[in-house]
Amino acid sequence: MEQRITLVTLGAADLARAKRFYEALGWQGQEVQETVFFQAGGLGLVLWSRDKLAADCGLAPGPATGFGGIVLAHNVRSEAEVDALLAVVVRAGGTVTKPAAVNEIGFYSSAFVDPDGHAWEIAHNPGFPLAADGSLTLPDFG
Repeated sequence: MEQRITLVTLGAADLARAKRFYEALGWQGQEVQETVFFQAGGLGLVLWSRDKLAADCGLAPGPATGFGGIVLAHNVRSEAEVDALLAVVVRAGGTVTKPAAVNEIGFYSSAFVDPDGHAWEIAHNPGFPLAADGSLTLPDFG
């Protein structure tokens, strides 16, 4: 298997609500056959019915409660950008779960959940510089 992720699909209890939330953040998507596709840098973010997604993976649908063990991250270029994006998230209907602050590792971050409970981190980490196109290349930790 090549070391690559091409799509991230988020299960939505209410697809229209989920689409409105991400559009309120400034994302532009395309809805095709009850599925919403967003180009997100070099990968796609997809919104689809939570029950249909579970069935497609051979899993039983279940309630969206508690932490699911996955956090999506959105790195930005400044602390001010973290704060500004958090304000947009709140206006769009997201819930801030961790206020913006310098974390124990030393960079500025915050966290929120979307209306379906999907966790996101917003971070400004100078050690993870962004290219002009917004892509991130991990540093050499050696």
